[in-house]
Amino acid sequence: MSKADPFRYFKTSREIIRLAVMMYVRFPLSLRNVEDLLHERGIDVSHEAVRYWWHRFGPMFASEIRKRRIAGMKSSRWRWHLDEMFVKINGERHYLWRAVDHEGEVLESFVTKTRDKKAALKFLKKAMRKHGRPEVIVTDGLASHGAALKEIGVADKQETGRWQNNRAENSHLPFRRRERAMLRFRRMRSLQKFAAVHASVYNHFNQERSLSTRTNFKLNRAAALAEWRGLGAA
Repeated sequence: MSKADPFRYFKTSREIIRLAVMMYVRFPLSLRNVEDLLHERGIDVSHEAVRYWWHRFGPMFASEIRKRRIAGMKSSRWRWHLDEMFVKINGERHYLWRAVDHEGEVLESFVTKTRDKKAALKFLKKAMRKHGRPEVIVTDGLASHGAALKEIGVADKQETGRWQNNRAENSHLPFRRRERAMLRFRRMRSLQKFAAVHASVYNHFNQERSLSTRTNFKLNRAAALAEWRGLGAA
């Protein structure tokens, strides 16, 4: 039985929808910025259409990316970097927990109102349920990490130390730039949704260009773009 075409009832072509969603999620652009850039290319759509497309297709694209990547990411179990960053929602501080592997792949994002042991435990269980247990877990000095790891039974795998968690700290920067462009968030649900989609899209297009030759980078970039254009195919 063939899969239903998710673009079936849309008058706009699927290529334009994919382009709009990619521009909005991947780059630090507002909805109106995307509308103006598409207009410059001769594509007349409103920013509200871009908003609808992102809500409708963003999670679907992210889910397809995750399914393809998780199957071939056994190396992600080697070393995890855990960290939390504060995000304000309507002026109230919340915490975005993130797990990053040794290559900079964002494995999991999870939003909570607190950063105590209960929140850390919930985040770790969710991440390990999807990706298995890593051999090494690098954290900062937050006591909640140690308490949660001890309850799970992997306290012996924890490593802490100055500069050791730079991989996780640096992975926050693309999301911070995106957060400023969106003028922050208004609900936990919307933050969780965008963080998950942004992580998948970032992983997909992150080629670590500083670690490869120009030729290999161009090949990998073209392959990532070609795979993106195939997402949501019936």
